Amino acid sequence: MIKWQDKYALGVAEIDEQHHKLFDIAGQIEDLLNDQFITDKYDDIVAILGELKDYTIKHFKDEEEFMLQNKFPRFLTHKTMHMDFVEKIENIDLSKVDNDQNLYLREILNFVGEWLVEHILVEDAKYSVK
Repeated sequence: MIKWQDKYALGVAEIDEQHHKLFDIAGQIEDLLNDQFITDKYDDIVAILGELKDYTIKHFKDEEEFMLQNKFPRFLTHKTMHMDFVEKIENIDLSKVDNDQNLYLREILNFVGEWLVEHILVEDAKYSVK
């Protein structure tokens, strides 16, 4: 189960709130995956991916502004990681979704969940103010 935990807090209120929201979106993916009553999840998958992409772009913009204001030394490396994440989401082939929607959701959930945890605990922790 992908849920926000206090260990992910960086001590930057706005960024922590945004990370919390990203965990909420990952939770939506997980909820959809586990919902046995929805037989065709395609539209829901498209909607969640759209929300994930839009919110992530906003979050990355805000986080990058914070890093620039605080003269974070690894800004360009960090920005590249953000760009790679957005590119991965943008390049999801929705034409393959109907073949096995639950398998597809599990792959998305694994990618998003692992990326969030790893990125926050390792990369974002480098600018933590706690």
